[in-house]
Amino acid sequence: MTRSRKAPLLAVTQGDPSGIGPEIAIKAWRDIRDNAGAPFFVLGDPVHFERTARALGFDVRIASTSAEDAERVFADALPIIPLEAPVIGAPRQPSSADAAATIEAIERAVEMVRKGSAAALVTNPIAKDVLYAAGFRHPGHTEFLGELALRHFGQDVHPVMMLWSPDLAVVPATIHIALANVPAKLTRDLLIRTGRIVTRDMVKRFGIPAPRLAFCGMNPHAGESGSIGREEIDIIAPAVEELRGEGVDAAGPFPADTLFHAAARGRYDAVIAMYHDQALIPIKTIAFESAVNVTLGLPFVRTSPDHGTAFDIAGQGKADPSSLIAAIKLAARLARTDHQGR
Repeated sequence: MTRSRKAPLLAVTQGDPSGIGPEIAIKAWRDIRDNAGAPFFVLGDPVHFERTARALGFDVRIASTSAEDAERVFADALPIIPLEAPVIGAPRQPSSADAAATIEAIERAVEMVRKGSAAALVTNPIAKDVLYAAGFRHPGHTEFLGELALRHFGQDVHPVMMLWSPDLAVVPATIHIALANVPAKLTRDLLIRTGRIVTRDMVKRFGIPAPRLAFCGMNPHAGESGSIGREEIDIIAPAVEELRGEGVDAAGPFPADTLFHAAARGRYDAVIAMYHDQALIPIKTIAFESAVNVTLGLPFVRTSPDHGTAFDIAGQGKADPSSLIAAIKLAARLARTDHQGR
């Protein structure tokens, strides 16, 4: 097996140790090692990973190591950089006692990217309710990464969630909020800022010279000229017009129920949806195994699988690593583009 010396080294977090994160990380290591993909290390508990591999009957060597030695180790063992916080990690039994380790893995991974020990960050799934029980105050991964960008890079950013696959890319303008709160949070400024960030990062990191953005309406039939709601008239259309005035190839608002079929997808590079499920239902229907969560607007590359912790199947060997493998491959690709653009 040969591996390009220019392949970026990636940092992967363990996610919630009671979920499928450790299992899919092991499976991803086997696939990527065998296919000469980008090397990575995991921030996690080596003992927990050894226990997971043994329980699942995987013939995998786990190596406690440093970032400096991780690439050398990768060919023969899954490199684990140990955490300071303890890990309990019983499958299907999430515990707030593991919250400190889950958070530490994310924080240290971002710091290592800033220091150049890793080229990009790939995060395994976390359980937000478990973290909330331990005092975590962020709505989710995306918002926490925004705080870490300020702490470690000194940049006050607006992180934007994109779900990407080769067939579809979607961005929810509002993310982890109740549906009842969407109309109040949906503003012209939010949509303009989101459109700018999506355009910039699709040019810089995805290599699309002039990204085409399609904006969903919020209401059925995009409001039917105001008879089913005025958000399209008062908020979305003015934001699209302002973006177009700045040179962004933006269009809409379009009825969401006609925007995701195959013919429509050929007319744009990304959809800006108004709320979480409006964006995630179509992409998870079209590309559940291959879709990747990408955080735009950050001073570093971050990707993640598009699924959750799957506590119900943890520890049973059933977890599909496809989305994590896709996330690792995309992180390596974006890291190369990001580095070349500096």
